[in-house]
Amino acid sequence: MQANLREHIEKVIPLTDDEFAFVASHFTTKKFKKHQFLIQAGDPVKYFYFVISGLLKLVYTDNSAKQHIVSFAMEDWWESDYYAFFTQTEATLSLECLEDTEVLCCTLEDYKKLCDGLQKMERFFLEKATFGFLGSQRRIISWQTSNSKERYEQLLKQYPLLFQRVPKSLIASYLGVSRETLSRLSS
Repeated sequence: MQANLREHIEKVIPLTDDEFAFVASHFTTKKFKKHQFLIQAGDPVKYFYFVISGLLKLVYTDNSAKQHIVSFAMEDWWESDYYAFFTQTEATLSLECLEDTEVLCCTLEDYKKLCDGLQKMERFFLEKATFGFLGSQRRIISWQTSNSKERYEQLLKQYPLLFQRVPKSLIASYLGVSRETLSRLSS
């Protein structure tokens, strides 16, 4: 587990053994079963998560109880209701396991200690946040300028493994189309 985290971080910044020991001391490991929630809307958000194994979906449920999939997260991805985590407010999103999942968890206090104690980690998290922001911008632009077929093709090109692990009904929800429309798009 720790080796996965180190390998992931070292794609961005090098770490000595002592530095990684410091980093690792700020994470705890948790295991969840399929359909278990890591975060539920309305609850406080204690952690952000690094996915070691498994698959998660981040969902917003509107006032009419319709679920809107914000994102998926699989191995080597980070996920949380970041707004609630960083503002220490109640979650507006839910994070649910689509498979049995193992994660490394970090509290806000530990995140701040990591950034204060090791400038390299501040740079690492800045790069991760920047690329997450860029991905969000790309998705917004795609929603505004692309039709459902183009969004389907972009998702398939960018994350082909997702299509092997996520039920088609959830892919359809993520793309904002019906299951029937997704079937037409994929044929």
